Amino acid sequence: MEPSTKRNRMNDYNPVEYKVNSNVRISSLDQPTMKLSGHKGSIYSLEFNSTGEALVSGGFDMMCLLWNTTGYCTNYNILVGHKNAILDLAWSSDSDYVVTASADKTLGWFHANTGIRVKRLQGHSAIVNAVDTAKTSISPIFVSGSDDKCAKLWDARMRRETGSLEHNFQVTSVAFFDESNTVFTGGIDNQIVAWDTRKLGKIYVMKGHTDTITSLSLHPQRTHILSNSMDGTIRSWDIRPFVTGKRYDKSFLGSTHNAEKGLLKCSWSADGKMVSGGSADRMVRVWDELTAEELYLLPGHTGCVNSVVFHPKENVIASGSSDKSIFVGELS
Repeated sequence: MEPSTKRNRMNDYNPVEYKVNSNVRISSLDQPTMKLSGHKGSIYSLEFNSTGEALVSGGFDMMCLLWNTTGYCTNYNILVGHKNAILDLAWSSDSDYVVTASADKTLGWFHANTGIRVKRLQGHSAIVNAVDTAKTSISPIFVSGSDDKCAKLWDARMRRETGSLEHNFQVTSVAFFDESNTVFTGGIDNQIVAWDTRKLGKIYVMKGHTDTITSLSLHPQRTHILSNSMDGTIRSWDIRPFVTGKRYDKSFLGSTHNAEKGLLKCSWSADGKMVSGGSADRMVRVWDELTAEELYLLPGHTGCVNSVVFHPKENVIASGSSDKSIFVGELS
């Protein structure tokens, strides 16, 4: 694609420089691009809630900030309680709670509106790198991955973990496919493993990455899973049952990792037609899922882009960076 067809974002609060009429608005944001400030350190993880009305961010400063996603995107709450960096987070299926994974070896279960930490979940013996919730279950269940070589299953109504998945190496990424009682994990062994949450055993293994897998993300229709890796590729994999042959689908190229070895995230758009992921070159890239062609190249950040997420209802994307800022902007 020729460079002129890509949409470029400018620094600070300046709007996106579109080729179309800038008076035509396609979202509920006050401006086509908003810069959100408030974190005192690197931002490692972002997630919109299921309605798209709120965005939560967490990072090195040991706290989560909750933001409205309309108008001026004001900060309406702060979640505190961890004693070390928050490396990952996720909303509960009903959007009432936020679960956090921290380098202090614990997970936090917070009420989003009151900001109260309802539970401090202990069980891991090392840094907790990743967490993901069951998005369709009415039960408050989730999975975590840690440097202690374990992925643990949790129910927020219980005091301890409900199951443990033993690995040979550190676990750096997880994804919860609750409809099929399956959990996916990735780690420093470069493999993606599908686990049966009832039998606590392996179902199958997907190989192809040549370096640590830093993030996993399920397709909205649960047909594929997306992985980001330190080998410089973002890949999609077919996880439908009864697939014959290799499950590897395609690669999305352009993102980079650096010496910081951060756990850069990846994500799908709500309709599954676009994918994005973090990159150390300070750029936000969006690819077409079908062709793997780069659609957008969005500058603006001055540090590594650690997390990129799509709005579930509007054509809006949010990115969090090591420069302590968040951009929320429209995709034309």
